[in-house]
Amino acid sequence: MIGKLRGIVDSKGADWAVLDVNGVGYHVTCSTRTLEALPDAGGAAALAIETKVSEDAIRLIGFMSEYERDWFRLLLSVQGVGTKVALALLGTLTPNDLAAAIALEDKRAVSSAPGVGPKVAQRIVSELKDKAPMSAQLAAVSASDAPSVVPRSDAARDAVSALLNLGYPQAQAANAVAAAARALEHDATPEQLIRHGLKELAR
Repeated sequence: MIGKLRGIVDSKGADWAVLDVNGVGYHVTCSTRTLEALPDAGGAAALAIETKVSEDAIRLIGFMSEYERDWFRLLLSVQGVGTKVALALLGTLTPNDLAAAIALEDKRAVSSAPGVGPKVAQRIVSELKDKAPMSAQLAAVSASDAPSVVPRSDAARDAVSALLNLGYPQAQAANAVAAAARALEHDATPEQLIRHGLKELAR
């Protein structure tokens, strides 16, 4: 199974790229975000690869990072989410945006991807909120890739802002506040969310 490819971009299409690796051209399906991140033809690139084998074809799906590939695999575990929908999600939301949306149960953000209706968005949020590869990976993500998902309430926004001011990365802060909101009453104050969020971050 192919897990990674490093070579020269030969050509790109609407949802694919051909990567020349020592004279062999590999046709790789990619999200729009991945395609935009790839250099033009002639540029060097490396892609994490998910190999999908069916009865009549071997399909290579490329990602800019192993973390993004992990999210792709996780999305495929949700009923009703196939390769097309998973790539549409990762083309619309960065992995960190997706992590924050799921942590905050923001179905509107999840359903902003083409082909993702309310029911599928609900399943994604419900099934992945306790499975998402968030904390360890997000701690290492640079601030330039911080999520732009907006929390659903003013209290949550204020709590996330306070945790950001304390130096926590936005994705971790959003995840902690989401956990606090689930544990507390719906009308929890920002102060309560902050205190509970700090406890979550200290675990």
